[in-house]
Amino acid sequence: MSIYQHFRPEEKEFIDQVLNWRNQVESTYAGKLTDFLDPREQQIVKSLIGENAEIKYAFFGGYSGAERKRAFLYPDYHQIEEEDFQISLFEVEYAKKFVTIEHPQVLGSLMSLGLKRAKFGDILIQNDVVQLIVSKEIESYLSLQLESIGRASINLKQIPLSDAKTPEEQWQESALTCSSLRLDAVLAAIFNISRQKAQTFISSKLVKVNWTVIENPSFECREGDMISARGFGRAKMMGIEGKTKKDKWRIVAGKQK
Repeated sequence: MSIYQHFRPEEKEFIDQVLNWRNQVESTYAGKLTDFLDPREQQIVKSLIGENAEIKYAFFGGYSGAERKRAFLYPDYHQIEEEDFQISLFEVEYAKKFVTIEHPQVLGSLMSLGLKRAKFGDILIQNDVVQLIVSKEIESYLSLQLESIGRASINLKQIPLSDAKTPEEQWQESALTCSSLRLDAVLAAIFNISRQKAQTFISSKLVKVNWTVIENPSFECREGDMISARGFGRAKMMGIEGKTKKDKWRIVAGKQK
């Protein structure tokens, strides 16, 4: 039985990468630190490493409740510490009285520097406070290169991880049924819209699963998936609990408040 059959075809490359990380730790008996992973990638790491007696894993994204996290794979003798994750936190200094900075502007400015998304974690915005969680290896480059966000001229101030502004993110869980695990059916159930409308959203490139635009309405949703639809917000597939007597799927979904 192939290990790939438990995952999606487009995840094969990442699966191979995780298996290489595991083999590297097993052969060198030294820890392996990854870039920042989204929740779906974290789930794949958990599945592939499992409860291996010799190889352990841990995740950390700079603060409790982080969405994007770095993984550290390590031999069982190693005592895990926060420093193993090599994460830095910056606060953005800007003219708060005159300018507003929003999440898309921050993300766009970081990407325009040629940085891979995997090199930085969550972007924290609380009122007018803007913070960036990044991998330590890019902190010098970022300090030198990031001079503006949107129309705002900025300076970066490095601060302790303990000063991270934890976002107040809440999820409202619901037990739902849907005719199948196809994206159009799941989307219709979660956001209480017609399946036809869900299909229109998908074909219009307004729907993402795990941060990737999905245009195929028959795309199969799985536990742990993050689903977003423009204008409706985000939802998590928190659980798939089997089928009802009427052959419908029982799912638990969380919608962001």
